[in-house]
Amino acid sequence: MEWTSPIMKAPLHIETPRLALSPPTASDAESIFECYAGDPDVTRFLGWPRHRSVAETREFLDFSALEWDRSPAGPYLIRLRADGRLIGGTGLSFKNEHEAVTGYVLAKDAWGQGYATEALRAMVDLARQIGVVRIEAQCHSQHRASAHVLEKCGFRRESTFQQAEFPNLAPGVMQDAACYVLGVRPGQTPGE
Repeated sequence: MEWTSPIMKAPLHIETPRLALSPPTASDAESIFECYAGDPDVTRFLGWPRHRSVAETREFLDFSALEWDRSPAGPYLIRLRADGRLIGGTGLSFKNEHEAVTGYVLAKDAWGQGYATEALRAMVDLARQIGVVRIEAQCHSQHRASAHVLEKCGFRRESTFQQAEFPNLAPGVMQDAACYVLGVRPGQTPGE
């Protein structure tokens, strides 16, 4: 994709009260695989297949580097500021220069502690800073916890359901998914 208007490049490091976000590097492959990408419970409702090996995680890292080279942003790893422990991933993927898609994934031991909400709010803030005006996120119809996080951050369900593949539930089978959207305005607080 070629950018026709000046859009800012995202910062490589973002901090929230409890989290530190940064792009993944080649040295993160094993940690990503062990923490979340290879875990069938963690990847159950994701739109990408669970990694079966560290080699597949390395392919993701190659993809990540390309995203960062050609787009204003890309994938971020989520670490705890207190001890630097990896707990998941998030990021922005661009549909065009003003519309992005986001999501998040957290290791099981990080569930239920508000980290998803904190990471998603960081992505909303980032989108606003770099000139994105619309963010989308997809959520499986049965993933109530994720829908709740999206709604807490101000996303609204745009359509009742659309069909999408969730390869870790049933490869090749289209399933119900809700598309959540958020219009981003300068000066708006996430969740407004």
